[in-house]
Amino acid sequence: MTTLKKNILANFGGKAWAGFIQLLFVPFYIKFLGMEAFGLIGFFIMLQGLLSLLDLGLSTTLNRELAYRSANGNAQEAKDIVRTMEWIYWSIAIVIAAGIIILAPWIARVWVNAKKLPAQSVQHAVALMGLVIAVQWPFSLYSGGLMGLQRQLLLNAIRASMATIQAGGAVLVLWLVSSSIEAYFTWQIGIVGVQTVITGYFLRSSLPKSDKAAAFNRCLLRQCWRFAAGMTGISAVSIILGQADKVILSKLLPLDQFGYYMLAFTLGSALIFLAYPVSTALFPKFSELIAIGKTEELKRLYHKGCQVVSLFVFPAGFLIALFPQEVLMLWTRNPIIAENTRLLLRIIAIGYLLNTILVMPFVLQLANRWTSLSFYKNVVAIIILIPLLFLLIPYLGAVGGAITWVLLMTGCVLFEIPLMHIRLMRREMWHWYIVDIGLPAVCCVITGLMLKIYFGDNATTIKTLTAIAVAGGSMFLVCALALPFSRGYFRREKLTIRYQC
Repeated sequence: MTTLKKNILANFGGKAWAGFIQLLFVPFYIKFLGMEAFGLIGFFIMLQGLLSLLDLGLSTTLNRELAYRSANGNAQEAKDIVRTMEWIYWSIAIVIAAGIIILAPWIARVWVNAKKLPAQSVQHAVALMGLVIAVQWPFSLYSGGLMGLQRQLLLNAIRASMATIQAGGAVLVLWLVSSSIEAYFTWQIGIVGVQTVITGYFLRSSLPKSDKAAAFNRCLLRQCWRFAAGMTGISAVSIILGQADKVILSKLLPLDQFGYYMLAFTLGSALIFLAYPVSTALFPKFSELIAIGKTEELKRLYHKGCQVVSLFVFPAGFLIALFPQEVLMLWTRNPIIAENTRLLLRIIAIGYLLNTILVMPFVLQLANRWTSLSFYKNVVAIIILIPLLFLLIPYLGAVGGAITWVLLMTGCVLFEIPLMHIRLMRREMWHWYIVDIGLPAVCCVITGLMLKIYFGDNATTIKTLTAIAVAGGSMFLVCALALPFSRGYFRREKLTIRYQC
């Protein structure tokens, strides 16, 4: 098995397990904490997203630079660039912790609309959020480094094991120690700190050996500042684009209603977990192929990556969008939550379906060090987004925020891809629209709608489970048959079996 296949499988295993564990324990958090306190966890997720702007593009830059320097055998520069970015990252972590702790009283009194939770409890929770984000902050840098070195099996082993301890331990703390939001975040501080330290240790151990010790090197920063600056610009506008709805809703909605929105967001955004393993495995490989000028191999790998994303994302995404009530009932076992969340989940799932199919084109742009397209696209999207949010949210509430998300992602699919193919892979655009995306999506939708009509409303758990299993399996099968990559794989496996017989 090639290193690339191992990396993709490792990413699928690690990310899928981490996502599964995260989703598995959400109903327990709601049970022990209540919907309003879960809204604070949603606020924490939003805060993480907003503060990721301070990444400054360094984690992606480190990924690319280590992949590039590994291909060219430059060991000392690889060590120095890790140490240089490490200093910057830990400095930012200290600033984050101090800033959130200072702002915690204002957030608790002015921003968050809690009805049952005491203001002091909210304030303590927000301050603890700052510490969690600070100790977790360098983890993304260390993760980017391990991915650039193609140590993705190791990274995903760390991620999967720590995610299990993090989520399972939190439930035990809430059950056996204290069912308070402060206890939840206190546990998070300890466990994510351990995860960061372990990941940093393995990154330094995985670096190429050289005679000199690693040192802070400003020259290396000057060499990669343009790419990092481009990534910072993309991150800034992407964060505004992705978090604006949550920021506005967290202020306008009661905390429990915001909790329903973030619950739908948590499940819908899980689709990214299915695209992320492929993109993170292929990004360093794309960079390597571009560096050595293998254009045709890059094209083949790009389309194969897009098709693998479609194979896993479309069946799961359309299943959630077509059967939101059934999925929520199986997940939460709570009819009130399912009723309050199903419409939001349907809309958000469609938005994330569109978002995930843009992942591989975005990775191709980054591998070519082309950041301006994504930046300007997001700037235009923000100009449209903010007025739409203020127009729709007062009338439609959380649903208005979800609809805005879908409209923006639709615009990105329709306009970003043609603009990208003017410069990159000029003759490959229609292959992406029709073969990689269009045909499998249509097959999934038709199959899912037919099964939705056939099963109708499902009152019992057994019928609900049967409907979801049959629909999910059927959509996966028709999607696999519609994609050249999976058809070719099945054909090769069939020939291998015949030969062995």
